[in-house]
Amino acid sequence: MPNSDLTRPMPPLQPVVLALFPASVPLAERAAEAVAGRVEVRGRDFRRTAEHLRGLFLAGHPIIGICAAGILIRALAPVLGDKHAEPPVIALSDNGAAVLPLLGGHRGANALAARLAQALGGEAAVTTAGEVQLGVALDDPPAGWRLDNPEDARAAMAGLLAGEPAQLSGGPAFLAPLLERGRVTATAAPDRDAPMLLSVAGAPPLIYRRQAFTLGVGCSRGCPPEELVGHAMRALARTGRAPGEIACIASLDLKADEAAISALAKHLDVPAWFYPAARLEAETPRLATPSATVFAEVGCHGVAEGAALAAAGRGGVLELPKVKSAHATCALARLGAEPEPGQPRGHLAVIGIGPGDPSWRTGRAASLIAQSETLVGYSLYLDLLGPAATGKTRYDFDLGQEEARCRHALEAAGAGARVALICSGDGGIYAMGALVMELLDRAEAKGGVSAAARRVEIEHVPGISALQAASARAGALLGHDFCAISLSDLLTPIEDIRRRIRAAAEGDFVVAFYNPVSRRRRTLLAEARDVLLGHRPPDTPVLLASNLGRPAEQLTLRRLDALRVDDVDMLTVVLIGASGSRRVPSGDLSAGAGGVWAYTPRGYAAKREGSE
Repeated sequence: MPNSDLTRPMPPLQPVVLALFPASVPLAERAAEAVAGRVEVRGRDFRRTAEHLRGLFLAGHPIIGICAAGILIRALAPVLGDKHAEPPVIALSDNGAAVLPLLGGHRGANALAARLAQALGGEAAVTTAGEVQLGVALDDPPAGWRLDNPEDARAAMAGLLAGEPAQLSGGPAFLAPLLERGRVTATAAPDRDAPMLLSVAGAPPLIYRRQAFTLGVGCSRGCPPEELVGHAMRALARTGRAPGEIACIASLDLKADEAAISALAKHLDVPAWFYPAARLEAETPRLATPSATVFAEVGCHGVAEGAALAAAGRGGVLELPKVKSAHATCALARLGAEPEPGQPRGHLAVIGIGPGDPSWRTGRAASLIAQSETLVGYSLYLDLLGPAATGKTRYDFDLGQEEARCRHALEAAGAGARVALICSGDGGIYAMGALVMELLDRAEAKGGVSAAARRVEIEHVPGISALQAASARAGALLGHDFCAISLSDLLTPIEDIRRRIRAAAEGDFVVAFYNPVSRRRRTLLAEARDVLLGHRPPDTPVLLASNLGRPAEQLTLRRLDALRVDDVDMLTVVLIGASGSRRVPSGDLSAGAGGVWAYTPRGYAAKREGSE
């Protein structure tokens, strides 16, 4: 059944072929061509290479390393966890003769190894017992099939390897190697919709189901998720269909942001596809229960039936006409010869990538960048992504185009794309996170975004902010109460900024000044210094941190009374200590700011002295 486009909406991430030395590049290019991957060349700095490998792994990229297997093992050991979620990892010898799948054998590593071996004239050293001796991975059916009980695959495989008698009802092609190798006997399936059963003595039978149906759904605004899930399960039971036979959920595009539909798709572990009203209206001649009331409300004569038939495509047949609950409708259609994927719900990830060093990027950030189709951001921030931006559609915006940047990201997601809006530091701290929310909050007629953009799924991914990175690089200046103040008056009245500076000074907060100067604004930082000098000692430590996490990083400690505006530029964050902040020599010129740590005590010494 040609329904793989329905059941797998997101293509797998691009494999990365990693060459440690320039001499390996020709082999890497041949390997990348064989697996539609990309080549990256890393130097001999194992620490940075290991960090990069972990980032690729956490993002979900298949990894092919032209290196000793031990290098990959040592680099990835700290982040190994769920084998069912980890991407393929393959070690390739520098002559291409040995291809060794290390991880993710049943998630594509064995298949990638076979392709590499064939292209390079080498040998795939597959060690997965099931595939070596049985010729098939029992727990990894192809697209269009679902295994009800993957947790029982290991017992079935062990039984087959031990020579236990086994029987297969029906004969899906992907299990043909079992028959060819004489491992099982076959019987005919009772009918075309019957599940395929692999029964091995001593193990629960494995139940494989063809994903041959689409489930069309509709619901009223705010329908309780449990109602739609329960209603859908009852509808399937009415027809004798199992959840594993469903290829996708389908609905009207106006319902893309309904929590109930997302919950149902998650419950069934299938994608949700959405169609415009005009596409569903085209199915009106095939509807069993067309409704003029529904047409008046949403522009088509049936949501559940129309969506089920639209997804089923040409030749699809309605199996279960619309059934209703208090707030939801469901209908079931059998897939035709040409299923028709709709538009997925768009996804916008507002991602903080930290100050610049890729090793400071969270695994979730790396994963969502890898999964995105479109990158949006200030040119410098997109450049900082390095190889992670390879092969993606990129939209660069200059400083001053913040609203255009966020609007473009939302509208691109509204068209069904997976978009990453890239922010330096943390996206919710003086970055684009709040502006995205503001555009959603603003009426479209007053400069907000389209209705489609309002329905996208949004995820805010935190990053290391400049104030955190600066404090950590130089010690612990944020060790006690602190605040952050932007000195930019482009969006905030200058009197409001001055009022906040006075409040921070009177409260004896450590202060992080963002946007301390610009080409035209050169006096406000000096004003802030003078206000703070009225409330804390002249030798209060001041940290000037610029280009954090980048090759040009610079940390400078000053006294508060020696702070000069000309020492600061637009890439600098300024941290000014509280009255109790202190310096301490590090004993190492490469540690802290020029060999000096700066910190703000929490008060433990006073507590200890009081207890004595």
